[in-house]
Amino acid sequence: MTLWTRIAAISVAVVTAQAAWADKLPLNAISSYLNDLRTAQGTFTQVNDDGTVDTGNIYIKRPGKMRFEYNAPNETLMIASANAVYIVDSKSNQPPETYPLRRTPLSLILARNVNLGQANMVVGHDFDGTATVVTAQDPEHPEYGNIEMKFTGNPVQLRQWVVNDSGGGQTTVVLGELQTGGSLSNRLFDAPRRTSD
Repeated sequence: MTLWTRIAAISVAVVTAQAAWADKLPLNAISSYLNDLRTAQGTFTQVNDDGTVDTGNIYIKRPGKMRFEYNAPNETLMIASANAVYIVDSKSNQPPETYPLRRTPLSLILARNVNLGQANMVVGHDFDGTATVVTAQDPEHPEYGNIEMKFTGNPVQLRQWVVNDSGGGQTTVVLGELQTGGSLSNRLFDAPRRTSD
């Protein structure tokens, strides 16, 4: 099965239960949805740039916090918090890889105030017959890459995103049903500490 066949199969599975909407969602409705989204948790399936597939659990606490717990055999942990992204390999004794959050397209989802109407932020706004597809980038730094998000309507829900990073890599994350509005401890998003020798 090719990478694109896997993505298509996963995407169809996610939206099969959703009714097809007559038209694409307006950007202001999507901005309002993201700004109203304070906490969310659920499962995800990730299709990596090399075609491999991972699964796990995701936790979101806006603004600025996200946690990906990957299932075995991956066992990686990725945390976005304190304006940085940390990638922890539990099988390694090396310190976490760390990147500035603002240099990743995920910062657009986690921003305190999402305004998709901002000039030059949205570079694509389409409807694929099932979902509204919005491609967004940092208008001041398009070289950081972009994020392509899929939303279904009635009510608006984020279903999938594709991160096209600055190095030319592409990662697709397909979300399961998200539980929103609950309480998530800030400890879930604590920056990992370097272990002492």
